[in-house]
Amino acid sequence: MLALVPAAGLRLLCLGAHADDIEIGAGGTLLRWLREGRVAAVHWVVWAATEERAREAAASAALFLAAAPGPVEATVTVHRFADGSLAAERAVIRQHYEQLKQFEPNLILTHYQHDLHQDHRLVSELTWNTFRNHLILEYEIPKYDGDLGNPAAFVDLPAEVLAEKLRLLQTAFPTQAGKHWYDDETFRALPRLRGIQSATRYAEAFHLRKVLLG
Repeated sequence: MLALVPAAGLRLLCLGAHADDIEIGAGGTLLRWLREGRVAAVHWVVWAATEERAREAAASAALFLAAAPGPVEATVTVHRFADGSLAAERAVIRQHYEQLKQFEPNLILTHYQHDLHQDHRLVSELTWNTFRNHLILEYEIPKYDGDLGNPAAFVDLPAEVLAEKLRLLQTAFPTQAGKHWYDDETFRALPRLRGIQSATRYAEAFHLRKVLLG
């Protein structure tokens, strides 16, 4: 399969509508790339969070970033916009997006454009409105709505990387423990299915809309 992501020097802009979105959708990928020393810098942004969830988001980001074998330039920003109402703050959030250009990412992880959660869709839309000359990978979030598509990009996850992702999801987000879907079975099932699609055991999958080859 074609490899599009550089082996070193990644400047990752990670965008999530809510406190655990980045970790659920791309946590295994981040752990693998960080462990392999491929990441030079990360700007981790969460848009909607209560005070409690903001603490979880910041702590979780630190746990995931700690996987790097050496120093990584890291910025974690957790905004306090209201869950479910990001569209009402579109103009303000758009200004924040413009400021993110200063980070100069070479790869962006964001939500899937056809995600049925309104906050997720807005984050994806503003990502594409703001960044026109970047490699953008859209991650997926399993949910009640059943909005999973047929992604074309995959990152192979060694079993120990997936296990670490699951451990960190349970450690970092105690407020989610009571939800019927928030468990290891959910977070192992989708990587297994994506592993079948990519001829591996486990994988995280991403939607890839545009890529310039040469």
